Amino acid sequence: MAFDLKAMLDEASKRADGLTDFGPEDFRPGLEAVISAMNGEGGLSELGEQILGGRIIEMLKNRLVIEDYFYRYPEIADEQIEGPIVIVGLPRTGTTLLQRILSVDPRFYPILWWETRYPAPVNDPATDKGPDPRIDLAKAEVKALIEANPVLMSIHPWDATGADEEGMLLEHSFRSFFDAYVDIPGYTRWMWDNDQTPAYEYLKRVLKFVQWQKRQRGIQAGPWVLKAPHHLRQIDVLFKVFPDTRVIQTHRDPLQTIPSIASFHFNLWQVYMKNPDPTRVGRQWSDIWARGMQETMQYRDASAADRFLDIWFADTLTKPLEVVKTIYDFLGYSFPEDTKEKMQVFLEANSRDKRPVHDYTMEYFGLSEAQIRQDFAGYRARYIEPHDK
Repeated sequence: MAFDLKAMLDEASKRADGLTDFGPEDFRPGLEAVISAMNGEGGLSELGEQILGGRIIEMLKNRLVIEDYFYRYPEIADEQIEGPIVIVGLPRTGTTLLQRILSVDPRFYPILWWETRYPAPVNDPATDKGPDPRIDLAKAEVKALIEANPVLMSIHPWDATGADEEGMLLEHSFRSFFDAYVDIPGYTRWMWDNDQTPAYEYLKRVLKFVQWQKRQRGIQAGPWVLKAPHHLRQIDVLFKVFPDTRVIQTHRDPLQTIPSIASFHFNLWQVYMKNPDPTRVGRQWSDIWARGMQETMQYRDASAADRFLDIWFADTLTKPLEVVKTIYDFLGYSFPEDTKEKMQVFLEANSRDKRPVHDYTMEYFGLSEAQIRQDFAGYRARYIEPHDK
């Protein structure tokens, strides 16, 4: 079955009770690129077609519902996005752990998994103050995902109500990491070749909407704490759209992260594809992250040093609260004793040994130590080798 652009747009409008305003029209080139790549290269399984086709229609419906809220509640556009504080780094470098530790502090707005997965409300948050049905939807989806491939739980601490990446919000622009789900190198090339500014402008728009919803629930905070390795692929655009951003960059040797990343994406590909090739996932994601890291280093070379703080993965594991204190000093925040105690409780309740071991080998994904050293030579020379001495 091939995805059909017009049919998907029509179905989304039907599910949104006839709404027709999808918001800024610059989402269409990305949508066309995603559909073309999935139809031509994706090798989707029947389940993959069902899930991803449904997700695309759902994201289009969300855009319709979001625009309707902006029309009915024009004050949403006046929401101010303070900061944000953005955690970036290669996957498997402690970005999730850091984000969740910081999210314990009520002075920050975290983006929760269920909010990034379901940004459009089922019930109007301005008038309905009851339990939000999206939370149960998210819990059921996480449960189904883990049942479909239990290995995923050993790789990432899936939690429907925990802080997580804003990546699924970015997906609503159709300029995001769809290549994480399926083997679509044509789309990857399209992403490198096209300006990602529309994606980040729409991310800001949706963050305003999510922030407005939080405030309807009585939640008041300051800057957002966001995180997504994906930002390494266009760090310049992140700062262009969010000029007050402060970045916490996490570091760990790619010899350890890249094989683990390959395993993660391969396990996602297995959910959606008929016959995913582990060697293709290894090569593609080593290339993607090597290029993203190189471009991030180039951006940092041309930027003010005080916009970035470097954190090493090993320190996050062995002395997390000392790392947090360093972050707070960087941000100019106090570190109250009660906040420290809450973070310690979180750490004890969410230790890594409570999840299964992630078992993989780099050879299975066609990777080698020599190749990873070559791909990340500049990054390792700047951040890894001096730190390891």
